[in-house]
Amino acid sequence: MDQHEFEQFVLENGKNILRFCRLTCQDTESGDELYQDTMLKLLDKRQQLDNQQNVQSYALSISILLWKNKKKKYANRNRLIPMESMDAMEHDKISELKEESAPSPETCILQADEKKMIQKIVADLPEKFRIPIHLYYSADLSIQEIAEILKIPEGTVKSRLNKARQLLKKELEEIGYDR
Repeated sequence: MDQHEFEQFVLENGKNILRFCRLTCQDTESGDELYQDTMLKLLDKRQQLDNQQNVQSYALSISILLWKNKKKKYANRNRLIPMESMDAMEHDKISELKEESAPSPETCILQADEKKMIQKIVADLPEKFRIPIHLYYSADLSIQEIAEILKIPEGTVKSRLNKARQLLKKELEEIGYDR
């Protein structure tokens, strides 16, 4: 893949990969960082990539591997030096910033709350269910592509998607959400 083909790939698929990275990290800043790391890794391997293959699936596989590596590093560091106090301070600052911002119209607030609530419910799913949901709905990948990325059988992907949908439905019904 030459420079022009790589740039075309980023233009066509960059938004989907970025959205997946943000959803996976559950944070815009961390998601942007993961996206940047993914694209740098792809850029390094650009000469080995072939347009005939599904480069988007390969990019998503790289982002999953990078994300898992970061989680392991964070867990090891947190085991050595707990970061709970730092997280609490950061949460307090974010809360203060939200309180200082001007309120928007009521419908915007309700929609934003609804969106956050649903995102939180999805984020609370176990990882084995959350990642296929993100890949299927956010990255618009087929079940076969998800199976290739996660290196699991297609039937397993289908069952995980089905189980995730059931869990989401149950959670949403419990809180009275009916759409």
